[in-house]
Amino acid sequence: MSERNNHATVAVTGVTGALGGRIAARLAGHGVPQLLVGRSPDRIPELPGAQRRGPAAYADAPDMRKALDGASTLVLVSGHRTGRRLEEHATAVEAAVEVGVDRVLYVSLVGAAPTATYLNARDQWLTEQFLAGSGIRHTVLRAGFYTSTPAALADEEFVVSGPASTGRAAFVTHDDIADAITAVALDQGPRSEHDGATLEITGPEALTLEEAVTRIAAATGRPYRYETETLEQAFARRWRLGMRGDQIETWISWFQAIEKGEVSLVTDVVPRLTGSPATPISDAAWWPAPKTARGTR
Repeated sequence: MSERNNHATVAVTGVTGALGGRIAARLAGHGVPQLLVGRSPDRIPELPGAQRRGPAAYADAPDMRKALDGASTLVLVSGHRTGRRLEEHATAVEAAVEVGVDRVLYVSLVGAAPTATYLNARDQWLTEQFLAGSGIRHTVLRAGFYTSTPAALADEEFVVSGPASTGRAAFVTHDDIADAITAVALDQGPRSEHDGATLEITGPEALTLEEAVTRIAAATGRPYRYETETLEQAFARRWRLGMRGDQIETWISWFQAIEKGEVSLVTDVVPRLTGSPATPISDAAWWPAPKTARGTR
C-alpha cells in the first residue's frame, strides 16, 4: 500500500499565499491527498495527489461545501481583515461540518485576545471562541509575527519605521509555522493529543525591532535600518502615503502590540512538534522585497 493511501484527505485554504502554499507543499511531500481551496483556481499550485477546488470564498457557504466535500481535516488559514472575518470563518467551518469534515486546524495569532492591541488578534480570538463552541474537533495554532514582515515594511531606502522602541517580539519564519502545522495535520488518528489545544508557534528569541532589523540587514546584505516614530509621526507618514484609515490603524496596532510586549512569548512548540530548533532571523531562507507588506502600497 502506498504512503498516500495511509492518509485521510486534508483540505487547505490560503494555498496561494506564503503560508498556505508551504503547508500544502509539505503535505504533498508526505503523500497526503489534498483539496486545495482558493478564490482563484488558476493561481492554486499543482501538487501531487492534490485537487484544485474553487472558486470558493469563506463567506460563500455553497461554494465552500462543494470545495470541502471529501475532506477529513480542514487547515483553515485565517482570511484577511474585512470587518466580517468572524462571520466568514464561521461560514467556512459550518460548511465543513455539513460535508463531514472531522477536524479543523485553525491558524490564529499569538496574543489573540478580546482586548488585544493588534486588531487582527481580536478577530482571531473571536474565531477561536466560535470553534470552542462548535463541537467539532479542533486545534488552534497561534502563529507569531512573521520574521519577514519588517523587511516587507521597509521603504525603498530599506528603512523600517514605526511606533515601537523597547518592546520585543519572537519573530517566526513561515517555514517553521508550516512545519509545525504539518506535524499536527499528519497526526490523523481518531483522537490526537492536540485536540482542543492552543499551540503558540514562535521564534527562538524575543527581539526589539531594532535588533530584528539589524539582523535582517546582516542576513540579506542590504542596508536595512530601523527608526522609531511617535504615534503622531506614524499616522502622518502613512496618511501621506495614501493608506486608508483602517490600514493605518491596523499597522500602528501591530507596532504597539510589540511595544507592549504582547507578542514577546517564546515557546518550545517548533522544536517539540518538528524535532528541529526554531529558526533564528539570521538563518531565514526567504526575504520579501521592500514595500510589499499588505495594505502599505
